[in-house]
Amino acid sequence: METYVVVVAGFGVLVLLTAWLPMVLRALPLSLPICCVGIGAALSVIPAIGELTPHPGSHAKLIEHATEAVVVISLMGAGLKIDRLFGWRSWSVTWRLLGIGMPLTILALTALGSALLGLGLASALLLGSSLAPTDPVLASDVQVGHPDEDHEDEPRFALTSEAGLNDGLAFPFVNLAIALAGTGGLAGFSWSHWLAVDVLWKIAVGAVLGAAIGRALGWLMFHLPNLSKLSRTGDGFVALGVTCIAYGCVQIVDGYGFVGVFASAVALRSSSRGHDYHRKMHDYAEELERLLMMVLLVGFGAVLIGGGLLNDLTWPAVAFALVALLIVRPLSCWIGLIGSGRSTEDRAVVSFFGIRGLGTVYYLAFATGHASFEGTDLLWSTAGLTVLISILLHGVTVTPVLRALDRRMGRDTESAQLDLTLPRPTA
Repeated sequence: METYVVVVAGFGVLVLLTAWLPMVLRALPLSLPICCVGIGAALSVIPAIGELTPHPGSHAKLIEHATEAVVVISLMGAGLKIDRLFGWRSWSVTWRLLGIGMPLTILALTALGSALLGLGLASALLLGSSLAPTDPVLASDVQVGHPDEDHEDEPRFALTSEAGLNDGLAFPFVNLAIALAGTGGLAGFSWSHWLAVDVLWKIAVGAVLGAAIGRALGWLMFHLPNLSKLSRTGDGFVALGVTCIAYGCVQIVDGYGFVGVFASAVALRSSSRGHDYHRKMHDYAEELERLLMMVLLVGFGAVLIGGGLLNDLTWPAVAFALVALLIVRPLSCWIGLIGSGRSTEDRAVVSFFGIRGLGTVYYLAFATGHASFEGTDLLWSTAGLTVLISILLHGVTVTPVLRALDRRMGRDTESAQLDLTLPRPTA
């Protein structure tokens, strides 16, 4: 039997599971990522498959581009589903998470990696900055609903907008780690160049150019003469074109493509905000994202065992993963939200659900492909365990916690979970 035929059949099964599992799992304290990782781990036990499963560090460039693709598509979907108008005050919780919570998280994880794992500054900073962002792919269960859907409470909005922006804002620190690895330390490092280029220029270019692209494409979709409007096609895959244009153009001028994609999606959403075509584009992006996510998470589950991703784990690394998820992220974001005016319950939900996932894998693959870091295998094992624990921990708790949140807000949580429309009560 040809391996190719088996792979095609297996992919067909995966496509069907992509459509079926979310419907089955909605009422259960279980998530789609948990099932994907479990499927991959089970498949890797089969000798023929386990022998073909490589360590991700040996194929860093392939892993980088695969995770890059699913992250940018996820960012487009996240931007299209946000109904709230962009602004300093209306997005104040997001700015607190990005400006206070995220730097505190990177600083704490870097110090923890150095003290607990014995890593040098460059490797510790890479691990900290890779694990700091909330993953836009795996955080879909705690994000706002579809466009124009009444699911944009403050915790969901905060986690959606944070996940949309912090993947790009982690890049300056990843680039700093790469620079430190190349120079051998702080001696001779140009802080002014890093601040001017990696922080200010690349973030500004991503935000401004991405927003301009989103506004321009929004004009093409909704404001051309009626016969020429792009929205009249009714094709949801236009979202993929917008994603590629925004990401490619921003990267060409040396900006952060992740920031550009999310900015373009938010700007596009502001064009003819109530138009049904936003829902069409979002649904296509969400379906494509879910399919790619399943493929990559099945692969992640396979490399956990067959690829030996966790072979270099130590007890200090296990402690690092637990402290990162249970103490560092919640405490850093809790500090960032002090004075925000949000309730204790909202702050607790936002602080706890900082899901780590494929963005972490992308940053590790990107950085290790551009510089030589000490303890690379330990970095992969520690990050892999942290992502695995996050998938399990947040996947099991997300349904009951969000049900409790909906119940507190007076929303019908059962119908929201199952996508059911409740009948109107008769007089």
